[in-house]
Amino acid sequence: MKHDYYYYQKEQFLAAPKIPVEVMADADTVFRAIAEEMAGQIKRSNARGEQTVMICPVGPVGQYPYFVDLVNAEEISLNNVWFINMDEYLTDEKEWIAEDDPLSFRGFMDRTVYSKIKPELLMPPKQRVFPDPHRPEEVGELIDRLGGVEICFGGIGINGHLAFNEAQDELTVDEFLNLHTRVLEISRETRTANAIGSLHGAIDDMPRFCVTIGMHEIFHAKKVRLACFRDWHRSVVRHAAYGEVSAHFPAAIMQKHADVLLRMTESVAKLPDED
Repeated sequence: MKHDYYYYQKEQFLAAPKIPVEVMADADTVFRAIAEEMAGQIKRSNARGEQTVMICPVGPVGQYPYFVDLVNAEEISLNNVWFINMDEYLTDEKEWIAEDDPLSFRGFMDRTVYSKIKPELLMPPKQRVFPDPHRPEEVGELIDRLGGVEICFGGIGINGHLAFNEAQDELTVDEFLNLHTRVLEISRETRTANAIGSLHGAIDDMPRFCVTIGMHEIFHAKKVRLACFRDWHRSVVRHAAYGEVSAHFPAAIMQKHADVLLRMTESVAKLPDED
């Protein structure tokens, strides 16, 4: 069956999307906007004497250098901030991959974010959270104790996955939204796309398992901000904005969220034949 929305040119795509979208000049502009929203949220919470709880991705990642610069330049305290990272790759034995593995999200956050922020501004280690494959339920329990997530940032995978919540056609939307943080096997299409981006196509060396924050935790964040900037995101954003709300393409379920924004580049909003 042909999906007409995949072929919507920019004007038609922007005419009536079921998810609010914002088209920006290029990927750098998208990343800067994410960093500024992260910093702005923290500053507002700090001014009120409140904590900030964020779900953070390692993909997209271009926002983090800008975020670090803002924190350091503006002396933004992260002492009352919680970063709950979305996911991490696992070995075949269902253990975290080594932190010094180039694919490790824990290693990335330490190298790119935590080690670059002035120590006096950085949040304590206990507030830099990754889901534990042995105790995945702790993420949901922590979020409940903290009173919920203020804002969730993320991207969208080739099959519409958010974090590593892969498409599950056999589930209803309500069943899918009730999926909590858990260990799962990564789909071949996701491993293929990630191998192209991270390992020059070496799919056999991509991890087969992960631990991921659940759709329940993502969907119940007060605000969700998604970013798309790759060439193949052209069809992804059209599916998210116009496709059927179902577990077949998880990002389309965000049409039901009360405060979601999908940022994308001009090149994603346009189809190649519009150039």
